[in-house]
Parts: sequence; C-alpha cells; structure tokens
Amino acid sequence: MSAALAQVLLSASRKHYTACGTGTMVWHCWGDGRPLVLLHGGSGSWTHWVRNIAALTATGRQVWVPDLPGFGDSALPTGCGDADTVAECLNTGLREVLGMGPHEIVAFSFGSLAAVLLATQHPVLVARLLLVGLPVLPLAHGRGAVFKPWRKAATAQARVAAHRANLANLMLHDPSRIDDDTLALHAANAARDRMPDRRLATSAACANAVRHLGCTFHCIYGAQDVLYRDLWPQVREACEVNPHCAGFAFIPDAGHWVQYEQAEAFNRMSRTWSAATNA
Repeated sequence: MSAALAQVLLSASRKHYTACGTGTMVWHCWGDGRPLVLLHGGSGSWTHWVRNIAALTATGRQVWVPDLPGFGDSALPTGCGDADTVAECLNTGLREVLGMGPHEIVAFSFGSLAAVLLATQHPVLVARLLLVGLPVLPLAHGRGAVFKPWRKAATAQARVAAHRANLANLMLHDPSRIDDDTLALHAANAARDRMPDRRLATSAACANAVRHLGCTFHCIYGAQDVLYRDLWPQVREACEVNPHCAGFAFIPDAGHWVQYEQAEAFNRMSRTWSAATNA
C-alpha cells in the first residue's frame, strides 16, 4: 500500500529544483493554499511523509517536501557535511521556491535538527515549527538501537533481513507492521543515503539551538521511541526550557517513525497544528 501510494503521490507532484553542491536539491509540491514545508529524517526522503501528505493537502495547505541534500534524489551539499550544511541549503532553497516567508515547517528527526538550526540562524525564514522525534538529547553511541550492516550483505535475502531488523530496532515499535511495502520504502531510502558521517545528533548542538529558538514550536514523539523512552523527563525539560515551546505530545504505541506507524493519530494532531495561524 505505502509503496503504491508513493508512486501515486509522486506522479501527482510538481517538482522544483534549487542549487545544491554541484547538483540540485529536489522539491516536491502538492496542492494549493498556504505553504507548509515537511522535512524528512536521516536515511530518508520525501517518502517519510507518504502517509501524511494527502491528509495535509486535504486541509487546504500547499505541501512542499524536499529530498534533503545528500538523500533521495538531491545532491550532496558542498563539503558533504551534516545538519548544519543542510540548514544552509534550506536557507537558499526556501528563499528561491517560497520567498522570504516566514514559513511553517514540520520536521522529523534529522530534519528537525536541521530545522532548529535554520530557525536559529535565519529566524526571518521560520514562523513556527512542529518537531517530530527531535534529537534534543545527544544520541549516545549505541543507545537504544543496534544496527545491522546491509551494504555488504552476501545475498539479497540477507540484505532484506538487515533492513527489517533495522526498522524494528529503531524506526517502528511493532515489528508486525513491517510489511513488504514498508521494507521497500526503507530500502530505497537507505540506498540513497550519501551522508553517512552525521555526528551533530550525538552532540549538544540541538539542545543549544532549541534554547535559542525565537519562534513558537510544538514537539511530538512516539511514546515508545527507543531513542528516548527511558528519558522523557529530560527530553521534556530540554524542550520546555524555552518558553516558546507551546506543546509537547506523545502518540501511544508508536516508535521513532511515529507519523508512519500511527499515521491516523499523527494526522489528527498535525491537521490541528496546521489549521492554526499563530500557535
């Protein structure tokens, strides 16, 4: 279902291109109305939002979803880099495709780190943020998730098994929800991840940026997110230290990729957030 839905959405999208490194950054756009930007997570692409795009366009929003630099169909930024160089590409790209704004952004995981860096460094561009799975605490090496290498798997079957294990270990709470379509989406995204040396999420960069955010922001987490589920008091404190944090919500029975695993619940929350104009 999800892989087929991705093809339907892709065929219905309008594509735009902005400069990125020696190539381009690819932007997908659906619908009309007030623009809303969605930023995907690490080892992802626009398909991290495959179960959410239609719900947001149905509310009358024009939804813009780029493949972030170094992921999907977008080129690597100059110097390869991390979320900081992604934020600079977003600074350039947003101004070109949508103007000065300020813009409303929904961002997931690595994308949410890029979003808070963008908002602190270029506050004129960002009106408000909905941050999903924000890595506000430094991700200690090995905390919560064990990754199985897949690039050097001896067989296609072993490669699929590694992808399934990685989805179960990090992305989804309930392994029974990992169907063939979910595996296909994840495998296609992982194969196009060309920014493997990301390290900012293991540092205090996100927490420092959150403290200095000058725009309103809301946070959503899957209640069973393996990266944080034993640290919720610390996560909340790190977000709510900033008085611009206007909401903090958990979605039950969901892991890190909450907007995919519990799409209906997430879509209800995001539609409510999207319908507001200044909160």
